[in-house]
Amino acid sequence: MGLIGNPDKATCGRSVERAAKLISATGRKLFTEPVTAQLAKIKGSTCVDPVALARSVDLLIVFGGDGTMLRVAREIAGVNTPLLGVNIGGLGFLTAVPSDQLEQALKLIWQGGFKFERRALIEATTRVGAKQIRKLALNDIVIGRGEVARLIDLEVDVNGDPLTRYRCDGLIVSSPTGSTAYSLAAGGAVVLPTADVFALTPICPHTLSNRSLIVPLDATIHIKPVSQRTATILSADGEILSELVPGDVVTVRRSKYSVRLMQLADSSFFEALRRKLQWRGAYL
Repeated sequence: MGLIGNPDKATCGRSVERAAKLISATGRKLFTEPVTAQLAKIKGSTCVDPVALARSVDLLIVFGGDGTMLRVAREIAGVNTPLLGVNIGGLGFLTAVPSDQLEQALKLIWQGGFKFERRALIEATTRVGAKQIRKLALNDIVIGRGEVARLIDLEVDVNGDPLTRYRCDGLIVSSPTGSTAYSLAAGGAVVLPTADVFALTPICPHTLSNRSLIVPLDATIHIKPVSQRTATILSADGEILSELVPGDVVTVRRSKYSVRLMQLADSSFFEALRRKLQWRGAYL
């Protein structure tokens, strides 16, 4: 089993150290990478980076919040090793286990009480000047305005068919996994994370009839900024990639890569929605 922790989380080191002791006590072999080994003061087998770690283990346990899970999922893209998220952060839709329930969760996993979900990665490609950009994301690709509080204009087509010209603060192209992230905050629909769809959600659109749109995950989406006076920024999973200029075209499509997430056998996406979003009312 492999362990990766987020050194920026104050309590992460203690959680990783506790997991290491629980795993070692069962006689299972433990692997980690240098940052996590230093964070939790773990001695033993250390791999050079997350990719090498994922290739050396049959389960990679990630300690942090959704941001840590997003980073690790991108880094190990193409490796089939499943990820189990332990929540050291806040809301945590990608992290399956609260840190205070780690011992019970590990016992359940060792008894076979788990299942896997395969989540699609998406990718954005564009050329900015002489620079070719290609970036994977598990949650979303966002084309948004810069620091100036002024609307931007974006021309969008889907599979070559013109959709509309958005006048807005930005556009979120969300994977099914990312529907509960920035897209949800911007008024987008909640999508089952295993559904094969994109959600296109404008941020504060000037035209009130511009709503979140669901399109097939095998679609190819082209986004072209046309604003002359306002900076337009491309980002993936919250990481800023580049400033765009009018005429640049960002292509968003499903990646050939995916990620496997481990879930506890009794977990439910709908139960998570009710609990994490504090939904109230009658339900079956």
